Amino acid sequence: MIRKIVMKNLICSNCAGKIEKALGNLPYINSASFNFPNQIMLIDATDEYEEDSAVIDIRAIVNSIEDGVDTYAYDKRHLVVNKKTIEKYNSFFIGISIYVIGFIALLIYMGNDAFGMLLEHIVEDFNMPNGFVPVFWIGYLFVAYKIFMKTIKGIKRKELFNENTLMFIATVAAMSLEYYFEAILVIIFYTLGEFLQHKAVHRSKQEVSSLMDLKIEYANLMVDGKVIIVDPLTIKKGDVLVVKNGEKIPVDGRVIKGSTSLNTSALTGEAKLTSAKLGDYILSGNLNVGSVIEIQASKEYNESTIAKVIDLIENSTNHKAKTENFITKFARYYTPFVTIAAFLMFLIPTLLDPNPAHTSDYIYRAATFLVISCPCALVLSIPLSYFSGIGAAARQGILFKGSAFLHSITNVDTIGIDKTGTLTHGNFMVGEFTDLETLKIAASADRFSSHPIAISIVDFYEGEYYEYENIEEVPGLGLVIKTDKGTILVGNRKLLGKHNVKVNDKKTMVGSNVFVSKYGKYIGKVVVKDEIKESSMNVIRRLSRKYKITMLTGDNEFIAKDVAGSLGGINYESGLLPEEKITIFNNLKTKNPKMYVGDGINDAPLLRNADIGVAMGGGSEIALDVADVIIMNDDLALLEKALEIAKKTKRIVFQNITFSLGIKVTFLVLAGFGYSTMLMAIFADVGITLIAVMNSLRIIYSRGKK
Repeated sequence: MIRKIVMKNLICSNCAGKIEKALGNLPYINSASFNFPNQIMLIDATDEYEEDSAVIDIRAIVNSIEDGVDTYAYDKRHLVVNKKTIEKYNSFFIGISIYVIGFIALLIYMGNDAFGMLLEHIVEDFNMPNGFVPVFWIGYLFVAYKIFMKTIKGIKRKELFNENTLMFIATVAAMSLEYYFEAILVIIFYTLGEFLQHKAVHRSKQEVSSLMDLKIEYANLMVDGKVIIVDPLTIKKGDVLVVKNGEKIPVDGRVIKGSTSLNTSALTGEAKLTSAKLGDYILSGNLNVGSVIEIQASKEYNESTIAKVIDLIENSTNHKAKTENFITKFARYYTPFVTIAAFLMFLIPTLLDPNPAHTSDYIYRAATFLVISCPCALVLSIPLSYFSGIGAAARQGILFKGSAFLHSITNVDTIGIDKTGTLTHGNFMVGEFTDLETLKIAASADRFSSHPIAISIVDFYEGEYYEYENIEEVPGLGLVIKTDKGTILVGNRKLLGKHNVKVNDKKTMVGSNVFVSKYGKYIGKVVVKDEIKESSMNVIRRLSRKYKITMLTGDNEFIAKDVAGSLGGINYESGLLPEEKITIFNNLKTKNPKMYVGDGINDAPLLRNADIGVAMGGGSEIALDVADVIIMNDDLALLEKALEIAKKTKRIVFQNITFSLGIKVTFLVLAGFGYSTMLMAIFADVGITLIAVMNSLRIIYSRGKK
């Protein structure tokens, strides 16, 4: 079972990795994975997991690794009073105050030329008057208190190689070499950078959370004729709910009184109104903008569409891209490597040139090297880039189930695509029928099918029905009705052929042909039409220039050829059963990942089987369950938008990697030859991290924001 633990203010990626590893060693936890932007630890727990006692153990582990992290159960987050961030920096501000007082006293002590002299020596060794040395050391200890405590915790856990240890060793070395002002500036910028990183992560989380206004605060429950305001979590199946104008549908349900209009933008990303009348099934999260209605709950809140969508957004970064996993492993080996390299940078020159006058220079170079080496820019900005990309897509009504799919979709070159409901509207209309008897038989049988074509025939027919009892629906073929006089068939040509019924009908008409046979003899057909979406024509024509697109449909050759031609002559395979679609799709030749786009209703097996399954019209429950990417309405133009966002995210990830590594390598080389100061080093650490983080957020704050 999966449990969520909030770890607010945990922005150290290295620490998060250590916490994951430590939690995995607990007897009631199989594994743990930290969702960085959401600051939630996902725990795969055993049956022995008891939340109250587990949270105590987990909090102890977190506190032993990182300070200032608020750890609590996700389900109890509304009970937690958040601490003020400023309180976590009390010792830092005390140290700064001591430094300022000491600095002013030093200026007074040195007289008229003091300020110019200090500027001249601000980043050089400085012969500090003896009486002031203890003042600046005391100030340093207060300023560096948090870093010192984290270093001690690391030593206790036998984990010597982390960014806090690197920073502490480097600044202590600088203080020992009498680089008092440079050492304190390094700590100040490092702490400021950490604070700004925290704010950036928090802001990005808030931004993504607000992209889709999903939270439902309350529901109006009807009890004994009275309306009571309740928490949506308390709603049970069968409860009657009242939804007023301006309120959200709290759970999935069916309208039992009234009619209204719904604004679907919260789910689909498009401000489009749809009607909801008596008997209609409506989804949670949609906004009532019309009259008061009553609905009967079909699901509890946690099972409803809105809860599933929220869960998808919150946990979207748990399926990590290969780039993220690589960076995590890279950081694990990188920090120990650079620490050893810094030590050798001091040791080897000292052995070759043991002159004490040069030793301080070697120590300073090694300390500068340590400051530069922190991998924060990569381990923070890369997950944030993917999270921003997922958030930008969510704003448009596109849900990626993980950064792995956001990354993989950029490598796709082959697309399989469904016809009905994806390329076409799926709103079938009867265009022609042989005679009234044929139509009556078809409608009488199709009452027992939920297929869109069957529903369209039933809606079209007006009259009395034959009362059939023994009816079997054969997936992909049609309906078989057993009567005392013989078998009646309503379905496609394959169904009739399977029962050795010959179809004597040479008249061809564009549309889906529903053939009818009675007691072994073909009697006629009903032709149902479907229109191609205008957006499909434009999108498919553009995408076919870059991708190999194949339409897979159960319709006949004549219909498939007509639709494929209207879309610019794309490839197609017709007359396919669901299992045949999978075979044909798997046989599409490519070395890259393949994507299948379907309506999420009839194509569930293929959506699950594809490297990347994209479901259109994500309101269907099956789409939320099996697809990797969900487009929350039926507009194919959003598929193009999803590809665009994914490619932009990949570009920014690549920019952050090359920029961060390039700058760090440059400064590491400069430090090795003694051409870099600690202030330059802190820019190569904190400055580059902040630039990379801001670059990641460009995905969210780019033009075209809704």
